[in-house]
Parts: sequence; C-alpha cells; structure tokens
Amino acid sequence: MSLHPETKAIRLQTEKTSQKEHATPLFLTSSFTYDSAEDMAAAFADDTLDVNIYSRFSNPNVDEFIDKIAALEGAEAGIATGTGMAAIFSTFMTFLSKGDHIISASAIFGSTHTILTKYLPKWGIGSSYFDMNRPDTIESLIRPETKMIYLETPSNPGLDIIDIEFVAGISRKYNILFVVDNCFATPAAQQPIRLGADLVLHSATKFIDGQGRMMGGAVVGKKDLVKQLYLFIRNTGPSLSPFNAWALSKSLETLFVRMEKHSSNALFIAEQLLSHPKVSMVKYPFLNTHPQYDIAIKQMSNGGGVVTFEIKGGIDSGRKFLNALQILSMTSNLGDSRTIASHPASTTHSKLTDEERASVGITPGLIRISVGLEHRDDILNDITQALDKC
Repeated sequence: MSLHPETKAIRLQTEKTSQKEHATPLFLTSSFTYDSAEDMAAAFADDTLDVNIYSRFSNPNVDEFIDKIAALEGAEAGIATGTGMAAIFSTFMTFLSKGDHIISASAIFGSTHTILTKYLPKWGIGSSYFDMNRPDTIESLIRPETKMIYLETPSNPGLDIIDIEFVAGISRKYNILFVVDNCFATPAAQQPIRLGADLVLHSATKFIDGQGRMMGGAVVGKKDLVKQLYLFIRNTGPSLSPFNAWALSKSLETLFVRMEKHSSNALFIAEQLLSHPKVSMVKYPFLNTHPQYDIAIKQMSNGGGVVTFEIKGGIDSGRKFLNALQILSMTSNLGDSRTIASHPASTTHSKLTDEERASVGITPGLIRISVGLEHRDDILNDITQALDKC
C-alpha cells in the first residue's frame, strides 16, 4: 500500500519483539550476540548496514530513525550521527581528499564555515564561496579538482533561498557531488533529493527533535554514497546513541503537524512585523517581499519556522530587544516548541568581521526568531512590547 509521508513518519517502525509492544522499545545494548561462530564471522565479513554487530555500527533504534528520515526525504538509504555537525564533517571527510576542492554557499552555519576555512586546509582541501543570490556564478568557480557543491536552503540565519534544481543541473553537468543541508525546512517542507541533490543533511537537534531535548544528525541519499559514509562513521565513531534515536524517531511522528503550526505562526509574525515602525526589514520565505519568493513557493510546501528582521538602531537595539523579552527564550538553539530569539551579530556570528557578516546578510540589528508553538498572539505581543523598548 502506498502511504503518505505523514503516515510513514508514524508507521515505519522496527519489527516487534516477542512482547508485541505497540511502541518501539529501547535497545540499550552496546553489542549483539550470535547463535554460532559461523554466524558471527559472517556478520563481521559483511560491510553493510543490514546486520547488527555493535551499536557504534548500527542499532535497531538508530535504524528505525534513519529509515524514517530516508523515507520522508525520498532517499534510498541513510546514516545517523551524534550531532548535525558530525553529519557535515563526516560527509566532507568521506568524499573529499587531499587536493580536492569544494564550492560552498557563503551563507552557511558558522561551524561549517570554520571547518571549510580552518580545518579542511590542514588536509590540503580547498574551498570557494558563492553568493546565494548569484547562483549563476557557481560554474565560474568549478575547477578540475572540484568534487562537491554544498549549500543550505533556507540559509542560517539570513533565510536566503536557492533554486535546488538549478544547482543540481550544474552538478550533473560536471559530475560533482551535490549536498544540501535541509535543517531549516525539514522533509515536511522540502525534499532536495527529489529536486536533484545527491545527499541531504540534517541537524536533528532542531525541528526534527522539536523540543530542545537532545542532539542528533542524519545524512540520506543514494545507497552507494551512504555505504561509503557508513564505513567512515563505523570506524571513526560519531554515532547516534540508541536513546536519542528512539526519542527522535518518536518526534518524527509529530513533525508534519508541528511544522504546519511553526510555519503558520511564523508567517503571521512576519506579516505583522512588516508595518512596525522600529523594524526596517522582515524576511520570511513565504512573504511575497522575499527576494526569492518565487523559488521558495516552487520548492517548499511551507515557509518553515524561522523569521528574521532588522531592528533600527543596530547592535545596541538588538541587545535591548533581547533584554526586554518576557516570554521568548534567549538561547542558541532553534526548532523548539518554545519561541527563541537570538541576535547573531553579538552572539553566534560575533567573531566574524563586519564585512564577513554583511556578505551573508547579517546586519547589526538582525534578529532571528525561531517561532514556536505557543499562541501566535502571545508570541507577537512579546516581540512588539520588546520592540517598543528599543
């Protein structure tokens, strides 16, 4: 029977044990036993994801979680990691070697930028950045040694959108691996593999968990690519714990309904802020004022749960805004059931130069709101009373 994604997120579960439990049990074990020496030898001789040997390699809870993500993304297979950054770093390390070159969007998460500029050069891997608003420049950056194109869409924190199908066409033309971070959209809003991406990454810590409880990461894509990733992760150890996988799998059961509420709340907040006198700019993928609005509505089913806006007055006003909040949380996470506010210029991106921040759309007064599941009027009222004090 053909199932909708919402049903797959709920019904794709590990095979029941002899107890015939309705909810998947926890498999808190470091290893698995065998009926004979021959069975054990066969298991170790088979470098696949199909047999449980040791929970650093695979585990029923981890398998269930990643199988769901792969199904929701339309991927052949997947592998889970302990964090989103472990998923990103493992992907770079698996598919890039000394002398290789990666092309990345400039608007990416700060830690990813650090890997590209500080750590990959230690292994002789070069990188070039392109402007998310100028995808037509990607081809000019391609070299004979270019092995990967990497981007986030929507980007963090600027919410830039790029046409995934357009970039996929370039990657196919030059036989370059195309990797997309789908953390902000989630598979409930966007499936990059269906648009031509080879691999899709997630920080499951964010909207997939949805409650700010735990960390996790995922990479899904073509089976032959995932096998290469599996061998790297199996030997280097950035694995996801069975408990976290169990909880994240349960979170997926509510992902679609949560993202509907996140996105409807976010669109409402964005629309209301457009006319606020203390706000000079509002950005949200499904606002028709967004520069890439046409692309967003083409490849996304909703605009996601993050809104950014510019407060008049720069960094000082940004700090005053945060200090005046009464309900919203001040924390570095996002994708929580609770609405979260952050000021990138003085926190997450404070170590960048003014020019580097400006190049990725981080202005001095930029505020990022991860819109939660509270009543939309309560969220708006807290934002507006804080703005009034700036």
